[in-house]
Amino acid sequence: MRPLTEHDIRTSFINCSKGEAKRAGLPRDLADLPWDDLDFLGWRDPGAPERAYLVAEADGSLVGVALRVTSGASRSFTARSMCSFCLTTHTSGGVALMTARRTGEPGRQGNTVGQYLCADLACSLYLRGKREAAGAGVVEESLTPAEKAARAHANVRAFLDKVTA
Repeated sequence: MRPLTEHDIRTSFINCSKGEAKRAGLPRDLADLPWDDLDFLGWRDPGAPERAYLVAEADGSLVGVALRVTSGASRSFTARSMCSFCLTTHTSGGVALMTARRTGEPGRQGNTVGQYLCADLACSLYLRGKREAAGAGVVEESLTPAEKAARAHANVRAFLDKVTA
């Protein structure tokens, strides 16, 4: 992914108001992110942990969505969950249900789309082996990192299509 500026990020949001986009807490280390290893930019709001954001390139444009992180019942340490984007398995809260308000009339009516995602939205780093999921163990796949990245990109795109449908 190409490096993004604050302006790029704030103007990419499609499912929140300009005021909400302006108030969104951006990653503190924006300039230092490993851009070459990112398939999309995802982060939790440092000032509001129940908020998260995702910005991805789709058809040559940036598309950003504001997400809400739902707080669920705590799971036992041995329970495993899988991220819908990168298919990384995690234990103990490593996956969270995140919902995005849909665009247009469905969004104004309160409709949302949800996915179970890596709680830290570091999918790109997990699928490239740059970060390990705590306690999840290793699930061997025969796909190359490039193939995993392509799969994750397709999964992100499918999610964005549901938000805009």
